[in-house]
Amino acid sequence: MNKILLFLFLSFSVFAQKPENRFEKEILAYEKQDSIAMPAKGMKLFIGSSSFRLWKNFDADTKGMNAFNRGFGGSTLKEALYYFDRMVATYQPSWVFMYEGDNDLTSGTSPEEIASQFEEFSARLAKQVPGAKLVFVYARPSLDRAANKAKQQELNQRIAAIAAKKKGHFVIDMHSPFYNADGTLMQDIFVADRLHLNEKGYVIFAKQIQNFIRQHAH
Repeated sequence: MNKILLFLFLSFSVFAQKPENRFEKEILAYEKQDSIAMPAKGMKLFIGSSSFRLWKNFDADTKGMNAFNRGFGGSTLKEALYYFDRMVATYQPSWVFMYEGDNDLTSGTSPEEIASQFEEFSARLAKQVPGAKLVFVYARPSLDRAANKAKQQELNQRIAAIAAKKKGHFVIDMHSPFYNADGTLMQDIFVADRLHLNEKGYVIFAKQIQNFIRQHAH
């Protein structure tokens, strides 16, 4: 009986540990795209999870802003680090806009550990892409992950504290804009899964980023 329980535990542990290369097909697709038309150096790179990947109007919303999108899967910051050389350093961007952290929290990673990974990302960026500026887009709320609100806020505060001490580091508040005046989360900004944004949600999402670029990175 003990052997059966041990087998089940080990099987579950292996299953629970997501491989860092689980989005390899998406990365290869980007590299194939790059082999046809490589983004110019010095552009604004957007890297992160599905909030970037599913941004259908990205090109229109960032028109004239010298930006390109490399959002992939439902990625985590750990996975952004795993693909750093291929999806960040290779482009030599002038700005890196990152949306990671939300999936990390859901998978059980602590705000403290995510913040540590952010520092590692920052250090690698400084070394491999000298002069590039780094922008952390706050983990946003959702109906599906309402239970994560406190952890999201803690993560956002930790990253903000790090960014405040580092030259060329910024944050964009992508948390508070999705709440009504009475403090309740907007109900009509999500698709059916109650997690990802619909068109109305992306209008708010895009506006936050557009305003930042106009103020700081035009």
